[in-house]
Formats: sequence, C-alpha cells, structure tokens
Amino acid sequence: MRVRLYACDPNCLRETVWTDSNGRAEVASEGLTPGTYELVFGVSDYFGVTAAEVPFLGEVPVRFGIAAEDGRYHVPLLVSPYGYTTYRGS
Repeated sequence: MRVRLYACDPNCLRETVWTDSNGRAEVASEGLTPGTYELVFGVSDYFGVTAAEVPFLGEVPVRFGIAAEDGRYHVPLLVSPYGYTTYRGS
C-alpha cells in the first residue's frame, strides 16, 4: 500500500513509501520536528479498485501530532475496502 507523509504547516509532501509484505512501512525515521503531520494511505489501489469503479474508501488520511523530536510513533491502520480503524501503537 502506498503511504504518503505530509507536514501540515506548511502543507508539503515529506515522503512516499510502500508497505512491505507484512504491511509495515518505515516512514521518516529521522528529521520530524514537533508539529502536525498527516499519513495518507492509498486504500483503493491496495484493494485493486479499478478506475471504472467508485471506491467506498479511496484514501484514508490520518492526522496526528508529534510532541517531541526523540519520540517514536507507530501508527497502525487496520483496513478493509469498507472501513478502518487506527490508533497510536507502541
């Protein structure tokens, strides 16, 4: 699945990565300062929705804040073509 990381202030794309066979991706392991960020998960592409179809979930944005530069953030997305959940993992 394609995952894009945006810094929200200013709004700019920081990085695009792809999940591995275990569904994990290492995103911006260095250089994130305190602030607001957004991960955008390419759900419809992952589930093979074609251009002729209208997906229920095209992309899933997850906006979150980083309080400390030295913190490690794990942001899991549990997803199906019709729903998702996310949380701050450990």
